[in-house]
Amino acid sequence: MKKGFHPINPSSFIFRLLRMGRKSENTFREFHRYLGFFLAGIMAVYAISGIVLTFRTTDFLKSEYEVNTTLETNLNEEALGAALRKRGFAVEKTEGDLMYFAGGTYNVKTGEASYTEKRLPLVLESMNKLHKMHTGNPLFWLGIFFGIALLFFSVSAFFMFRPSAPIYKKGLYFAAAGFLLTIVLLLV
Repeated sequence: MKKGFHPINPSSFIFRLLRMGRKSENTFREFHRYLGFFLAGIMAVYAISGIVLTFRTTDFLKSEYEVNTTLETNLNEEALGAALRKRGFAVEKTEGDLMYFAGGTYNVKTGEASYTEKRLPLVLESMNKLHKMHTGNPLFWLGIFFGIALLFFSVSAFFMFRPSAPIYKKGLYFAAAGFLLTIVLLLV
């Protein structure tokens, strides 16, 4: 093997390809910096909602709300669960015209449903809707833009320093550690 051509040696072929001039480094730094400032707010929203979503199966930060609504009459158990948009819905008992389910009742003849629901505060609920966005949402392009911007951040970090700089080599070790940690967590 030639001297200076070891795969992890900063003077290897791959690193020579990545080598850029000072002007290119400064350009990447500038894009990285201003895009970071521009996206600081949305990154905070995604971070907060990501933490809150981790606890979505618990009652963390949720408050009870009384809901009174009128649905179609004569709904069966399956149709009632769909109308109330409740997963794992089950009727506990039926007495006369009233169907009892966890936290509420439904009158088969009148269609009146009364139940309690646990919800996050409005601001957190809005953040979560933004985080869980899909193509049916009119703002889905924001999620795509944010994903592309994060991808740019992860790639542009490698172009902000000269490959011969000690911080670049340390950065590669940290990037490899982060990649390996992600792989391990995905396999667990």
